[in-house]
Amino acid sequence: MKKILKSITIADNEEYLRQISVPVDIATDKSLISDIKILEQYCCENDVMAMAAVQLGIPKRLIYLKNTNLDIINKMQTNSESLEEKKYNESRILINPVIIKREGLTDYWEACASCLDNFGRVLRPYKIILEYYDTYNNRHLDTFEGFESTVLSHEIDHLDGILHIDIAEELFVFSTEERKKWRQNHPYKIYSKTGDFENLKEKEQKNIKNKLI
Repeated sequence: MKKILKSITIADNEEYLRQISVPVDIATDKSLISDIKILEQYCCENDVMAMAAVQLGIPKRLIYLKNTNLDIINKMQTNSESLEEKKYNESRILINPVIIKREGLTDYWEACASCLDNFGRVLRPYKIILEYYDTYNNRHLDTFEGFESTVLSHEIDHLDGILHIDIAEELFVFSTEERKKWRQNHPYKIYSKTGDFENLKEKEQKNIKNKLI
């Protein structure tokens, strides 16, 4: 019988989730393939966009990218996706990812398998240049834009022990259905596709603070 996998949550062991994951030695790590299979099983069985290994009890710098197709994700919010879309899986493995550059600004109301019903508005770069390795130890230097950048930025934060609840501009506790309805009226937003991310984020944080006062 296949083991049912569960992600570690802040209720189970928040301290574990806040550790900094260790780099993977691809050439000598004998458990790497089995670790990837665990990530793949969880992502295929659950409604997630991606998963950092530490969330499943594997504190290594390893990410499984499942779905950054925003059209499909939006359909999921209304339960209108097809069976094929429900099974959609990008199946990309990123080992030892490092963000080299961040540009532009977006925001999205993020949720997380590890953070229970905590739902937060997070500012992320529109574009990241990412260095990572595959299972054959080949180095990649790729550019990810738009929603892919948001998803990967979220997961890379996990590798550094950062949760979206730590950096959210606004934070609510919503059920799954409440989150779906909220996102229909508060979709993924692009402020700028270019420009220094940190400067743009600082300006938008001031705008948000003024609106909330």
